[in-house]
Parts: sequence; C-alpha cells; structure tokens
Amino acid sequence: MVKPHITLRQLAWTTSFLVLMSVLFLVWSTIRQQESTLAIRAIHQGVSMPDGFSIWHHLDANGIRFKSITPQNDALLITFDSSAQSAAAKAVLDRTLPHGYIIAQQNGDSQAVQWLTRLRDNPHRFG
Repeated sequence: MVKPHITLRQLAWTTSFLVLMSVLFLVWSTIRQQESTLAIRAIHQGVSMPDGFSIWHHLDANGIRFKSITPQNDALLITFDSSAQSAAAKAVLDRTLPHGYIIAQQNGDSQAVQWLTRLRDNPHRFG
C-alpha cells in the first residue's frame, strides 16, 4: 500500500484555508451578537438597589425575555438579546419601579472591542 505524501505546498494551502475559515467564523460570530444592556442606578446615595427577583417579576409579567441580571459597581445590569427588548424593558421599568432610579442604556461594545480592551489593559511581561 502506497502512503500519500503531503507536499509543502499542500500543507501551506491547507493551513491558509483553515486560518481563513477561523477568521471568517470569528468575524461572523462578532457581527451576529447584537446584545443590549440596561443599567439601573440609584439617584441618591444610600438608596438600595432593587433586587434581581423583583426586576425579573416585572419583566416576566410583561412578556419581556432577558439573558441575565448582574449586580456591578452600584448598578444592576440587565442583558437582552436585542435593542427592541431593551427598549421595551426600559419602558416597563420606568413605569413600575419607584422614583429614585436611573434606567439607562449601557454603551454596547462589541465582543471584539471588549477583547482588545482586555488585551491592552493587561500588562505584558517579557523575559
């Protein structure tokens, strides 16, 4: 039985093709994600944040689906699949939460921007 020989040219073309497919897949996955985030913050210091269960109850009662509710730095972040869900949730929460909270659209950085920020912010040590 004859063993197939892979030439250097075939190896280069195969490697180039795999790298190109990987890059295209990463670009596609980054473009496909259209997440939107709302941030709930207290207006006055000392006002407690609403708990995630009450937020979940208000959104669920109005048929609004969300991905996650996360506390972060004196704010409650709610992540949605789309900006339409985020806008509907903002309208519901403006109406149902007591006054004293700011409900604002969080700046949505793409996943690629987040990764580049993480890479730039970390100190690199050589040697």
